Amino acid sequence: MAFIWTEQTSAGSRNWNTITCSSNGQKLAAIPTASYIYTSANGGTSWSQRGYSTSSKGISYSADGLRLIYNEGGTFYYSTSDGSSWSNGGTANDVVHIVSSSDGSKLVAHSSFIYYSTNSGVTWNSSNASFLSYSSITISSDGTKAAACVNGGYIFTSTDSGASWTQQTNSGSKSWTGIASSSDGTKLVACVNGGYIFVSTDSGANWTQKTNSGSKNWGGIASSSDGSKLAAYVSSGYIYTSSDSGGNWTEQTSLGSKAWSSITSSSDGNKIATCVYGGYIYIGAVPSAISPFFAFFN
Repeated sequence: MAFIWTEQTSAGSRNWNTITCSSNGQKLAAIPTASYIYTSANGGTSWSQRGYSTSSKGISYSADGLRLIYNEGGTFYYSTSDGSSWSNGGTANDVVHIVSSSDGSKLVAHSSFIYYSTNSGVTWNSSNASFLSYSSITISSDGTKAAACVNGGYIFTSTDSGASWTQQTNSGSKSWTGIASSSDGTKLVACVNGGYIFVSTDSGANWTQKTNSGSKNWGGIASSSDGSKLAAYVSSGYIYTSSDSGGNWTEQTSLGSKAWSSITSSSDGNKIATCVYGGYIYIGAVPSAISPFFAFFN
């Protein structure tokens, strides 16, 4: 699957940690190390500095791109105006990743523990999860199903919005670095540092190794809402995309090898945003999705 890529110099070259986007890919939010949140309302063409200076690595959007939440020093901050103004939410240990249901009401976050909220981040609860080296987390569109992976352990799943978790032993104990979900939570895809990409079609109970992905230092992965279009990056390597649920992969050679740190996808999988630690943000779209996503560049 071919993508047309654009380097977003307007956001600056920074130590970008995390990037997230709205369902249609038009609204983007990204956080560099020890700096401010930056948001874009036009597919990445221009960016605005938001919020407060933060060392957070976790940020998440609702599907419409209006609700935005991040964690700084153990306190959650949420916005209902795309970052124009912020309110203090509940508290937890300083988290690494946050994921949101489509409407922004159900949230799950992790540090070395997993926390969940059912009221848009106003209050948070700790789950029954163990203290482990969680590396990534994902959630279904309705916020009911969630999945998390452990770097040097197993994949865990939840069917009650993150309150309780089940270890999926069939996933095997691996150096999991990224996980993503279809909108209904049935299809999951996860990647391994120094290994392959794996997919599940039964909400994480069973997993299939996608050998065509190749054994690489996979760092993160994103999925379309139906689970058919995937995008993943290799740490200090290339971006790869798949249009057949991970069966085959295309190396996005035009981007070159970079220190990628995060990747996100629109719900249809035709728009991708990714960022570099010590570099720029990059936006990609398949030719059929260039308008209106890339109309701003013409």
